[in-house]
Amino acid sequence: MFSRGNAVMIGYFVNHPQYTPATFGNAQIYTGLAIFLFSEYGNFVSHCLLRDLRPPGSKVRKIPYPNSNPMSQMLQLSSCPHYTYELCSWTGFTIMTQTLTAVVFTLLGFYQMAEWAIDRHRKYRKEFKDYPKSRRALIPFLL
Repeated sequence: MFSRGNAVMIGYFVNHPQYTPATFGNAQIYTGLAIFLFSEYGNFVSHCLLRDLRPPGSKVRKIPYPNSNPMSQMLQLSSCPHYTYELCSWTGFTIMTQTLTAVVFTLLGFYQMAEWAIDRHRKYRKEFKDYPKSRRALIPFLL
């Protein structure tokens, strides 16, 4: 429900007659769009990698590792690369639209995804004794 309400608010402010265009013009819009598209592709790759981790019909659990796709290398640094890419895509969206509602949604999304990522990271470390120590839960080298 929150997502729909936020989408309505962002849409309202972006389409309002008094909407202020991007401060840095097209460069800001295209930079935000590039970040958004790059991150969404990374998110897709991460989801595919996690989906393919377990053979169909199996209950086997394994440590996720990157595959040959360069976008999967985020798994070297983050236990939840799909959340990392998701956060980056919303940051790109926020840069592109330059609205307060996008900032609020990105920050609230960060908070929620950080909770999920920390929980998943903790479970990985508990379940797998040889889990890579260099990985962080969400933000490489920090969190």
